[in-house]
Amino acid sequence: MHNLESDSEDELPPGWEEKSTEDGNVYFISTCTNKIQWTHPRTGKKKVIPKELPFGWTKTVDESGKTLYVQKETGDKTYIDPRLAFAKEEKKHVHDFRQKYDGSSTAFQILHGVDLSGKCALITGSNSGIGFETAKSLVRHGCTVIFANRNMESTQTAIEEIVKETKASEDNLKTVHLDLASLHSVKKCALAVKTITSCLDILILNAGVFGLPYIETENELETTFQVNHLGHLYLTLLLEPVLKHDSRVVFVSSESHRFASLKNVFTQQNISMTRDQYSSMMAYNNSKLFNILTAKVLSEEWRSKNIRVNSLHPGNMVFTNLSKSWWLYRLVFFLIRPFTKSLQQAAATSVYVATSADLDGVTGLYFNNCFYCEESTLARDKDIANEVFAMSLKMIDDRMGSEGIEKYIDRYCVANIQSER
Repeated sequence: MHNLESDSEDELPPGWEEKSTEDGNVYFISTCTNKIQWTHPRTGKKKVIPKELPFGWTKTVDESGKTLYVQKETGDKTYIDPRLAFAKEEKKHVHDFRQKYDGSSTAFQILHGVDLSGKCALITGSNSGIGFETAKSLVRHGCTVIFANRNMESTQTAIEEIVKETKASEDNLKTVHLDLASLHSVKKCALAVKTITSCLDILILNAGVFGLPYIETENELETTFQVNHLGHLYLTLLLEPVLKHDSRVVFVSSESHRFASLKNVFTQQNISMTRDQYSSMMAYNNSKLFNILTAKVLSEEWRSKNIRVNSLHPGNMVFTNLSKSWWLYRLVFFLIRPFTKSLQQAAATSVYVATSADLDGVTGLYFNNCFYCEESTLARDKDIANEVFAMSLKMIDDRMGSEGIEKYIDRYCVANIQSER
């Protein structure tokens, strides 16, 4: 595991041992004086551990009546509580967490010891690439995953591969059809999800397209805009009823958002690019900016409901089928492949934001390489965020009506959007 914490700061002084209570508290004992205290002798901070044992561990009693811990997969035995490996300092502030991982960390490392049994996640674009690796990682740790994809044949192939590799029950891998280029399909998908689960713990909006020529969807919108942004926004709002206390919503954005341009967007009352102004790269950049702006707005909307909404960049030029749309992009991605992240590394930030206990209560942030960072100036502009959100709602309402999004249309006064900024 790539742990970037300072060993000298967190290391116990000579003669001290770290122990745990059954209810998940950590105490420290001096072997020289038998002194016991609840705070770390070096940092002065309290530490807590999970109440449940790490994934794959069981507790038993040896012949002498002493508590013994057993790792089911390896058969290893120890008298040391394995929860101590996952002890963390009590937070004084919700954003008070250290960087433990970096760009070389993998999703499997992030999930080491994490038990996701009883959790349910939905991942868009989960039949290949980063989405597939994210799904596989969550399933491997007991999570039920709903695969929301357009190509159901390749989705079934992906599920069979994951079941074979993880030995998971296929009952824990569900499928729903989702074509983000059709708002009608998005609506049907949301209805189908509600028949599968009444509580969605994790929603990862991962699907995306890149490098497309100008093509309009059946909803008469530019495809990159609708697939990467508008379809995901609509799906997220329709799934709000199954998002509960402590649910996490993750928008997979990109550092490309820093090169977005909103020139003429607001004066034309259309944040989807028109044919005469179209640039495939700029369409992608803008859609990734819209992902972050959407996450910002929803993080505030749902803060009181304890639904956490964050966005992230998975990695620079990760080699996936995202580049399949144009031969030049495929060539570039092929040439730079040896210098980019693996899919396991690319999935790490998604998995970290979706599952890490360090991020309990954290919302409205943008992450890169498994730690938060500052977004572009445009992405931090609340007025732009609210206007993009309002115009997006209007575009949905014009095509699908207000069912499921009524309160947001009323709240953001869509009918009164300024004609000019």
